[in-house]
Amino acid sequence: MRRLGGLAVLIVLMLAAVSGGAWVYLKGQFTQPGPLAGEAMLVIPRGAGLETIAADLTDAGVVSDARVFAIGVRLFGDATALKAGEYSFPPSISMADVAALIASGRTVVHRLTVPEGLTSTEVVALLQEAEVLEGEAGAVPAEGALLPETYHFHRGDTRAEVLQRMNRSMEQVVAEVWEGRAEGLPLASPEEAVILASIIERETGVDEERALVAGVFVNRLNKGMPLQSDPTVVYGITEGKAPLGRSLTRKDLATPTPYNTYQINGLPPGPIANPGRASLEAAVNPAETEYFYFVADGTGGHAFARTLAEHNSNVAKWRKHLKSLRRKSE
Repeated sequence: MRRLGGLAVLIVLMLAAVSGGAWVYLKGQFTQPGPLAGEAMLVIPRGAGLETIAADLTDAGVVSDARVFAIGVRLFGDATALKAGEYSFPPSISMADVAALIASGRTVVHRLTVPEGLTSTEVVALLQEAEVLEGEAGAVPAEGALLPETYHFHRGDTRAEVLQRMNRSMEQVVAEVWEGRAEGLPLASPEEAVILASIIERETGVDEERALVAGVFVNRLNKGMPLQSDPTVVYGITEGKAPLGRSLTRKDLATPTPYNTYQINGLPPGPIANPGRASLEAAVNPAETEYFYFVADGTGGHAFARTLAEHNSNVAKWRKHLKSLRRKSE
């Protein structure tokens, strides 16, 4: 990596620069388009001085001459204003604009999208895979404590900080939706709303169905019927630490766990995933419906039923669909 000469060389160059012709020449070099052919990313280290920054920029092909850049910043800019961070430089950017960009502190913004329905263990794994973040995430947060959405951050931010933001966002959204809840819900607290929302999240990914699925579960809660939600059975087996990796069996449905809603009445003791805002809204504002049952219909959605007889018919259709898929795959 190239480095500038000593102080004497710099003084000579600066004295030469103040003469009329040299000044004009230097200003032209500093403001003309640079050599960069395509977008380039460069990290300016913390504590780096102007000479180090100039050399790094030259090595990366962002500027053509480290000495001209350093002198230009001192004459036409502010050498003390340059900020550490990760920067994206567009093609042909001039030295003057390079200096202005680094002085602005407009560092590269990274993003991480947390899909709805992930467990807290899975969210922490996503954070660990984000290479631009630093540090450990720490202990896995409680299930349902993190809001799924897209988070923006900068290189050097810590995983613990981003995790805290996810938690604060969830607390804020839960408070907002609970404030706007419908009357007469069989939910005693915001925490129970999150539990129900997590089950809704794992039951359907179809936006139009969320309120209807919520309505089914609310009807069952009001009648004292077990929720009979397959995702709760899965969570009781895996505790959200890894995918089940197989289909549920009759033995699974019959094996009691605190989360097996085939074996318990009411809600499980905690969420089974981190629900998004749409599922939280559905949990506290369910559709008014006469449905008590639903099953997958083979199109990505569900078939809903008022009676057990209707439901059994829908289940038979679903099983027939599964057999047809198996025959086609053979």
